[in-house]
Amino acid sequence: MSLIVFFGVNVIGDPVDMLINPEADQAEIERTIRALGLDKPIHEQYLYFLKGIGSGDFGKSFIFGEPALKLILHHMPATIELALVSLIMAIILGIPLGLYAGLFPERRSSRLIMAGSILGFSLPTFWVGLMMIMLFAVHLGWLPSTGRGDTAVFLGIESSLWTRDGLSHLFMPALNLALTNISLVIRLTRAGVREAMHQDYIKFARAKGLHPRRVIGVHLMKNILIPIITVLGLEFGSLMAFSVVTESIFAWPGMGKLLIDSLLQLDRPVVVAYLMIIVLFFVVINLVVDILYSVLDPRVRLKDQGS
Repeated sequence: MSLIVFFGVNVIGDPVDMLINPEADQAEIERTIRALGLDKPIHEQYLYFLKGIGSGDFGKSFIFGEPALKLILHHMPATIELALVSLIMAIILGIPLGLYAGLFPERRSSRLIMAGSILGFSLPTFWVGLMMIMLFAVHLGWLPSTGRGDTAVFLGIESSLWTRDGLSHLFMPALNLALTNISLVIRLTRAGVREAMHQDYIKFARAKGLHPRRVIGVHLMKNILIPIITVLGLEFGSLMAFSVVTESIFAWPGMGKLLIDSLLQLDRPVVVAYLMIIVLFFVVINLVVDILYSVLDPRVRLKDQGS
């Protein structure tokens, strides 16, 4: 990934054209090129980049003159906050709606839920975000349109979740980012319920006279949550990586907005650092999902013991 990211970014445009005055002479241009390390062959730049990664140095931003990793880490809490709240929204809204649609598939309300899930998949994020701003911020005036809002420190963590103003700023971008995942969870939950309701362990639990709430809450949910958690774990990485559009629309000061600004200004070190950190996130998230899978499904642990 480091090879693909580094060479891919370095073939796009010339950052020197963005950094110097168009009226600069050749001597100044060459001096800028040497200062940025762009005078070396591309393979030497890559080896120098790998050496820097080993010590946690992703290079300095061409625009801000600060370490690229420092800039990424400064904007990371806002993106994690947005992605985490979006994931929680997907769980809180998606699982109950999908469970209802799976238990009562013939009801009109269930059909409306499934039709709404199709809309959640189909409508483009940027359009939905703009419509939210027009409705809730411009016409109704209920919510602020852009920005992160006030933050506070609780348990050593600074977040906008701890303030009313922060929550009001967070609601629209988090919901906009969560729409696709809400639809995904609804459909996964409904499919799992429809399949599990005809399994022998559900019939046996009912035959024992267990209360329907226990049948659904324990026997049914524990089994259908396995694929849902697997998908949601991977989707959390996607929320981190692909929050670019939402952050741009709502001017959310996260890593996605920083990436867009860096791409527009050809700030290569920041772009490369961002992509490498996202790759690391996906690796860690996959590991966590595998661990949770083994916790929820005893068959995985039994297979490991048998091997």
